[in-house]
Amino acid sequence: MAGSIRRQSKDTWELTIDLGRDPTLGRRRRRYLTVRGAKREAERALAEALHQRDTGTDLTPARLTVADYLRRWLRDCAAQTVAPSTFARYEGIVEQHLISALGSLRLRDLRPAHIQAAYGAFSRRDGRGQELSAKTIFEHHAVLREALNWAVRWQLLARNPADAASPPRPQRREMRVLSPEETQAFLRAARASRLYPLMYLAVATGARLGELLALRWQDVDVERGTMEIARTARFFSGRGVVFGQPKTHRSRRPVALSPETVRVLTEHRRQQLTERLRAGPAYRDGDLVFADAQGRPLYDSTVRRAFYGIVREAGLEHLRVHDLRHTAATLMLRAGVNPKVVSERLGHAKVSITLDTYSHVLPDLQREAAAAVDALLAERAQGAGQ
Repeated sequence: MAGSIRRQSKDTWELTIDLGRDPTLGRRRRRYLTVRGAKREAERALAEALHQRDTGTDLTPARLTVADYLRRWLRDCAAQTVAPSTFARYEGIVEQHLISALGSLRLRDLRPAHIQAAYGAFSRRDGRGQELSAKTIFEHHAVLREALNWAVRWQLLARNPADAASPPRPQRREMRVLSPEETQAFLRAARASRLYPLMYLAVATGARLGELLALRWQDVDVERGTMEIARTARFFSGRGVVFGQPKTHRSRRPVALSPETVRVLTEHRRQQLTERLRAGPAYRDGDLVFADAQGRPLYDSTVRRAFYGIVREAGLEHLRVHDLRHTAATLMLRAGVNPKVVSERLGHAKVSITLDTYSHVLPDLQREAAAAVDALLAERAQGAGQ
């Protein structure tokens, strides 16, 4: 028994904290406390007593602020359990918004109403006078809820106040997918760009931008027509481009390359060797498939600027780099590629993610399947009548 609460009278509660067995006498040791007030006060006091028992620290939860706790959670938990890119996002959310809205409160005094009021303030404006979107606030809620879940596990809180708060539900963004004709227009406009091979590979394989920026020549086998997605790249302020593990274990995957994709990569390799000779000793050979003229890793912001220039040149609108991935998936599904194969090429954790994300394609596929069955049945009926 870790601890228990027993009601003594209307507003009085007896807490029992189990201290383990006495090593000399072999008897169980218990500590008893009396708390006056509502049951939630007793639950809070029990959580504090258990925390002190288990940690043996002088940190008193009663004096711990939300700001101190969130920074401690970032340092002791998030930094150890999530990818660097995810940690950077968590840290930004905590420092820029959650602490400014809730940080001065004592952790034990944090209520759902405080959190709900913060979400309302977020939707009106942030520290720079800009409104936060419903999607952004929903992400903030997920981070805060996860952080406070650890406060419950660490017995700093009896319950998670974020569970009773309701962030605004983000509207699902309409997916932008290029038609085959638009895809050709995009690639024609991209030919004048030094990053044409990267854009082509994004459309041909559906790989994520970070995966392409981390791709090495050792990961590409032009003879067999394959490439191996083995890592990802992300830019961090003050650190530059950092290479890390893919998003999930399924994201680490082999991807088959078409003959045309192999040709584009082979020509790109020749151009890159020319750049290397031109740069001479200044060239930094990191074996990167996509690098700048001196061999240095490309920033994703550099790629995005080039991408938006191509989009304008092609006369397209409302397109993001990630939409090339959506386009690749949609083109494969409409070409009749099995969704399981599409899922494997994209590196989705489950085929259900592929089916849910690209459900807009399924009605067309079902109509095509129905027409194919009709044609087959008509042929058999005609053959039986002869």
